[in-house]
Amino acid sequence: MNTAVARPPYQKFAVDVRDSAIDGRGAFAAEPIPPRLKIGEIRGESISVAEARIRATRSERIMIVELSEKKAIDFSKSSDPMRYTNHSCRANARLVIRNGRVEFYALRAIAVGEEITVDYGETHHEGRLRCQCGAPGCRGAL
Repeated sequence: MNTAVARPPYQKFAVDVRDSAIDGRGAFAAEPIPPRLKIGEIRGESISVAEARIRATRSERIMIVELSEKKAIDFSKSSDPMRYTNHSCRANARLVIRNGRVEFYALRAIAVGEEITVDYGETHHEGRLRCQCGAPGCRGAL
């Protein structure tokens, strides 16, 4: 009997969620991911940027992406595995905002079992949060 769970069409490659050496839980490649291809995306609650910034002050761990000056998406209740994508100063994937969607693309080949990471860039932490990625040349803060 096949017990595999069908993945949604926007999740192009299998991704496992498990404990991460970087922070909390992480998204890990469950199959080889070739470079430059879409890995998947995250679906979440559409909210205003003002609401997003209020929510960011109420929680130490947030999962919010600002899409524009007015619109943001909160992924805290999403079941999509890519919501667990951690930051790395030497990321192997990139986050792309396209047509109001938050998508992830491989920057290089990602091996089975490798944690999928993106460079968060500018965050609400404004450099006050210590980076834990451990990558050579780590910037040290988010």
